[in-house]
Amino acid sequence: MYVPPGWPPEVLPPGSPDWQTSAVNWLLDAVPPDYRAYGVLRRHPLALARMAGHTVRAQVEGARAGYRDAAVDLKEHLPPHVVQAVLEVYRREGPRLVALAESIALVERALRGEEFVEGRR
Repeated sequence: MYVPPGWPPEVLPPGSPDWQTSAVNWLLDAVPPDYRAYGVLRRHPLALARMAGHTVRAQVEGARAGYRDAAVDLKEHLPPHVVQAVLEVYRREGPRLVALAESIALVERALRGEEFVEGRR
């Protein structure tokens, strides 16, 4: 079965046996550990995907704000090389979080029943 670019390798293709279980496990790894305490999220993967999407998009916004403010907020408290190292963490985490948000969106679309066709986005 075709999966689009950005589909997480840890999640089986939609329609294959246990694909939703693999999606739930992967989504739970993408959100704060406390989400594991809510059985409703395990029983309803679409609800988990929706919450994961919101959570990770909020992390993207938080990383962007943190990057914008880090140099000013930290310059009086940390040496310049440490501030630069913190900015580098933001530069690495930002793209990772954006890619994660996009992958979560793909999984959510599949959980809603969308079928992916090669050549169509």
